[in-house]
Amino acid sequence: MSESDNLHQSLSSLSTAAARKLATTTKTAPQMQGITSRWLLRVLPWVQVRGGSYRVNRRLTYTMGDGRVSFTNVGATVQVIPQELCELPLFHGFNDESVLKALASRFVQKEFAAGEAIVSAGQPADQIVLIAHGKVNKVGAGKYGDQTTLDVLIDGDHFSYQALLESQDYWQFSMQAVTKCIVLALSQQAFEELVAQSESLRAHIEQFKAKPQHAQDRYGQAAIALAAGHKGEPELPTTFVDYELNPREYELSVAQTVLRVHTRVADLYNEPMNQTEQQLKLTIEELRERQEHEMINNREFGLLHNADLSQRIPTRSGPPTPDDLDELLTRRRNPQYLLAHPRAIAAFGRECNRLGLYPQSIDMGGHMVPTWRGIPLLPCNKIPISKTQTTSIIVLRTGENNQGVVGLHPSGLPDEYEPGLNVRFMGINEKAIMSYLVSSYFSAAVLIPDALGVLEDVEVSR
Repeated sequence: MSESDNLHQSLSSLSTAAARKLATTTKTAPQMQGITSRWLLRVLPWVQVRGGSYRVNRRLTYTMGDGRVSFTNVGATVQVIPQELCELPLFHGFNDESVLKALASRFVQKEFAAGEAIVSAGQPADQIVLIAHGKVNKVGAGKYGDQTTLDVLIDGDHFSYQALLESQDYWQFSMQAVTKCIVLALSQQAFEELVAQSESLRAHIEQFKAKPQHAQDRYGQAAIALAAGHKGEPELPTTFVDYELNPREYELSVAQTVLRVHTRVADLYNEPMNQTEQQLKLTIEELRERQEHEMINNREFGLLHNADLSQRIPTRSGPPTPDDLDELLTRRRNPQYLLAHPRAIAAFGRECNRLGLYPQSIDMGGHMVPTWRGIPLLPCNKIPISKTQTTSIIVLRTGENNQGVVGLHPSGLPDEYEPGLNVRFMGINEKAIMSYLVSSYFSAAVLIPDALGVLEDVEVSR
């Protein structure tokens, strides 16, 4: 006789195992790992877009091509990409590729250890320097004569093209390597030799020198002539506000999948929970996670790639310090939210603890979140961490009326299930399987450059 038979004979009442055969089971809805708070989708104001695109009209800005330069390397040898030299104001609009290649070949690679001076104030300014890798402090005299850090330069930055146009000029600042640096330098002598050999480059330089300088404000926008503080009846200036002729248009992106449910499952196993609805619920959660990922990382409209170069700043020492966040916040008016990877928030907390600072927390929708200077510091695990254990921290101002960042989704979507998301029945195939096309349409737009800023090279491993 088996042990279970002996146990059954020893019982004087119905066992719980047998009783469960007649009992109703209490069950949960399907659970899912990977659902995050998705703060970006929650804090962005959403604009309904008609026609599938959203045009951002701005005042005319005179672009000087002051972006970052890209490089290639073979082993330890680094070379600037010739076409990337057009990012320098001096070569903006120059399209003679043979001359650009000759110019790129004349750059000399130099390496500096941390703490070494790349150039020193008072020395002859007779070269242009491109930073291929590393971090460099621009050091100069402060208001009261003391030495202070004027700027921090990183990969792709450069200084100073004016040195090639002027003779007997001297550096007004020093450039000091913070980390090990690789730079490419073009001497004034090598540049002048190429100018003497190339008629097209010589003509371009003469045109650059003679080019009239448009009246601009400090943001590079076409200036509006005004008069103030006058007395009597002087003749007032006339003006108009000029617009960009080719404003940027944001097209809606899409994340899609086809959900399949067997008709037998939908017919027979729909109590107490609707199988199709539960399948849709989990599918939509995954689509929303992918939507936030794209709005952070997409190269066309993602926030990390659409921050203006002037609004991207590196950390001064690696970890995210209170000084770094202060620098990030003060570059824009009315910053509203900070977004960071949870590990970056932890790294910032360690820096605050080291300094004896204790940031306050506020309640946002029932969640206590940390703040800095009253700005919520929200977790977002869609912000990537590189192999070198560095990440970014995003600051943004939101809303159309605030000239900030807005989310975009379509209006009047057929078979709309949620805002910007529709579920369309695609039919039943010969295997009795129903198919539903689930689509989420979205994008993000930055209305003016200072609405979005990024703190780069944030170390999280210290």
